[in-house]
Amino acid sequence: MAKSKSIALVTGVSNDTGIGAAVCRKLAQQETEIFFTHWQATPDFPERFRSEIMDLGVRCEFLEVDLAQRDAETAILAHITSAIGFPNILINNAAHSIDSNYMNLTGTILDDHYMVNMRATFLLSTEFAKGFQQMGRNDGRIINLTSGQEQGPMPGNLAYAATKGAISAFTSSLYAEIAELGITVNAVNPGPTDTNWMDDDIREYLRPKFGMGRIGKPEDAANLIAFLASEEGGWITGQVIHSEGGFLRS
Repeated sequence: MAKSKSIALVTGVSNDTGIGAAVCRKLAQQETEIFFTHWQATPDFPERFRSEIMDLGVRCEFLEVDLAQRDAETAILAHITSAIGFPNILINNAAHSIDSNYMNLTGTILDDHYMVNMRATFLLSTEFAKGFQQMGRNDGRIINLTSGQEQGPMPGNLAYAATKGAISAFTSSLYAEIAELGITVNAVNPGPTDTNWMDDDIREYLRPKFGMGRIGKPEDAANLIAFLASEEGGWITGQVIHSEGGFLRS
């Protein structure tokens, strides 16, 4: 019997230069079919990116969805199942980030971060596991994106640091519950990565802090995530992997 094709659900793919887009490209190059979610992307991006991925020889569909909305996880999984099938790979890449320190932290800021960074990630993961259990496969992968909160303080980012840090704790417990289903659960901290949030001043400040002599690229994160999603990465679970190119915080 031929092995079933892998299908990956990747959240937070809203521009060409982000980690999410790099992950989609890398997985598609490995013949994985792609379903991505986006929110408030430029009008031409989703269809253009879908065509780019399909040119790599795999199916690709997408959904615009606000992960802060309740039941977003249900809508996403229903849509992907209808479009190309239930996934065996889940990449929780989407994130919400607004600067907040102790002087301006509010309940609204906390709630906004919680809904995307924690609630959506946690419920997508558990609903994915429930659905995967019925597929009769043993190659499930959940890969969460975090930001190295346990590596040191992040002043001025209280809500972001707290909610992304919770993803590491969630990863370290969920894997033990669903390993018997054939699902691995890992988190990747890619370190400061040159996506659409960096300008030249930030690059100049950060570059000397990298022991490898350059700033991280989205493709660096994508390479690691693709390995964890592969058959070869199937023995790795319950890990929070800090892939930062020797980044120095001091």
